[in-house]
Amino acid sequence: MLKYRSYTAANIHELPQYRALSDEQIHTIKTVATVYPFRINNHVAENLIDWSAVPDDPVFRLSFPQAGMLQDKEFNDLSGLIRSGKDKTIIQRTARQIMLRQNPNPAGQMELNTPQLDGIALHGMQHKYRESVLFFPSEAQVCHAYCTYCFRWPQFSGLDNLKFANHDVSRLISYLKEHPEVKDIIFTGGDPMVMSSQLLRKYIEPLLKIPAIRTIRIGTKSLSWWPYRFTTDTDADDILRLFEKIVHAGKHLAIMAHISHPGEIENPAALDAITRIRSTGAVIRSQSPIVRYINDNAQTWEAMWQKQLHLGIIPYYMFLERDTGPKHYFDVPLHEALNIFNTAYRKMSGLGRTVRGPSMSCSPGKIIVEDITEIDEKKVFVLKFTQSRDPEWTNQLFFAEYDESASWIDDLKPAFGSNKFFFEEEMTEMMRA
Repeated sequence: MLKYRSYTAANIHELPQYRALSDEQIHTIKTVATVYPFRINNHVAENLIDWSAVPDDPVFRLSFPQAGMLQDKEFNDLSGLIRSGKDKTIIQRTARQIMLRQNPNPAGQMELNTPQLDGIALHGMQHKYRESVLFFPSEAQVCHAYCTYCFRWPQFSGLDNLKFANHDVSRLISYLKEHPEVKDIIFTGGDPMVMSSQLLRKYIEPLLKIPAIRTIRIGTKSLSWWPYRFTTDTDADDILRLFEKIVHAGKHLAIMAHISHPGEIENPAALDAITRIRSTGAVIRSQSPIVRYINDNAQTWEAMWQKQLHLGIIPYYMFLERDTGPKHYFDVPLHEALNIFNTAYRKMSGLGRTVRGPSMSCSPGKIIVEDITEIDEKKVFVLKFTQSRDPEWTNQLFFAEYDESASWIDDLKPAFGSNKFFFEEEMTEMMRA
């Protein structure tokens, strides 16, 4: 049984592999971590990172902050303050100013997604799509380790006014009773799997009595960052009993595993965890953004999907890096992401072609880059909603002018001389409401 030990910028000197890092790398980590929180644990350090390949090892880049995550001026300003030994409050004030410039809550999450019950906003919940509700348990606002690309970085950054968290499961139940169209509850964070089995039961068991709820999803990175949660942690067996209870109650339990590189699930601890989870009747689905320096090639995606299929994990989504935080450092242009997706996808058997992407989770919905083609001698992106705020938009194709530098919907212009995409007027009305 491996005992959990975490490392942050404050105690990085206690990391056994500390001597593998140069003084400049340590300074970089501490500088960037003032804006984007840094946290790893002994499983990541001991079993997932090839220290002989640092700094190019993909899991190192996935878990350790990089200088390029900040703009040059931002990095230099913070670096100078730290090197000169400035008071922590000055450093924190500068870091906070940088945070607030990074579009901390993209896609209208707070303004458009927060539902209401009896005229009162239900903070810590999101209801963007008709059939699905997201719930952010207050006790789950941390992860076993932090991904450098994470679009939910504000949850861990002390920006409490921009944080999603809720501890009142009774309000969730009341909301669901008033909205029988909701079939799917998604627990997210942070990572719900940092919670004890007792806390998980507090949030999940009341849902088992609601007939309209058919699916319970748990979004988690624990299969990669701390697989012992399902094997040797003190309440691991009780976690599995809860999973069995959910399935026996007639609900579909989906473990939404965030897996960004095949190396994350090629160790014995992860393999044991996957076997135990699947034995409960739960289904594991995998999703990840395509990220520069970590998985920006077709070989990695093919290897990852093939490994997942072999282990009984269903490939679900390839996302594009969201328009927040260090997107400028990690993002991959649409045309390049599509080529990587197609190259890997074509090498999969039919069972592996469950995966969708490349997908942008933006304000109107999830928009997939379907193709690049020529129509009337004009090169265009072919786009499609796979999920949308207005269900009538779902599965509709639309077209954007080809732009080699575009990496997000906001970079695109409608094709064929149109002034607006077909959904924009209705989106404007939604934002005014």
